[in-house]
Amino acid sequence: MFWLKKFVSSLIMPLPVSLALLVLGLVLSLIPRRAALGRRLTVGGAVLLLLFSNRFVSACLLRPLEARYPPVPEMAAGIPAPRIAGCRVVAVLGGGNSDVPGLSATSQLSTSALARVVEAVRILRSLPDARLIVSGPGQPGRPSHAAVLAAAAESLGISPSRITQIDDALDTEDESFAFAKLIGGRRTALVTSAWHMPRAARLFRKAGVDFVPCPADFVARDEATLHWAEIGCDIESLERSTRAVHEWIGLLWLRLRGKA
Repeated sequence: MFWLKKFVSSLIMPLPVSLALLVLGLVLSLIPRRAALGRRLTVGGAVLLLLFSNRFVSACLLRPLEARYPPVPEMAAGIPAPRIAGCRVVAVLGGGNSDVPGLSATSQLSTSALARVVEAVRILRSLPDARLIVSGPGQPGRPSHAAVLAAAAESLGISPSRITQIDDALDTEDESFAFAKLIGGRRTALVTSAWHMPRAARLFRKAGVDFVPCPADFVARDEATLHWAEIGCDIESLERSTRAVHEWIGLLWLRLRGKA
């Protein structure tokens, strides 16, 4: 079921949908009786690709997700922000990594995973008695994502004795159940990307975890004024749009399943 869900979701992301429309449109345009439909599909695919690659559009798709929960403010070591003062656990959700020999753990992590573990370390420095729990599976014969996160946290100054790994949770829903079982009733600082936090929060709330949302990895940062560069298109914007579409579809799926 997990892999089927991953496969289907990958097919309805912005790039595959846009390319499918372009290819189908080009094929149909070669058939005289379907040429008009083919041209419309080609134009539609091109317009979708341009929109999803636009900086302004991608930011508009992400900002409502990232604005749901405020970030944890600056803190001095050993002096936590009031809303996380009672936390005894800092939980970091998985965000992916590479497996390139010779690279440090921090260099192996994806940008999202690195931002998450850095935020967790920042919070842990204000909570000297809290434990760190990291999550993420791995390929057979390779270190799990949880192990890479743990190694990154250690390199940033966190003692290995404070770290617990969960390496058998395949997705956020699995993570919510695994964390709930491991954490028990302890108040938890939940760290994940800001754009992922709305979906993660719903699942962790449903699983009965007592948590404080601590978003990291803010991508669609609000600017005071609209800059002319935002009218342009680039690959990074397509990636941001893909993240946003994935999360909005995930939230809809949770609602349809009665988990929201």
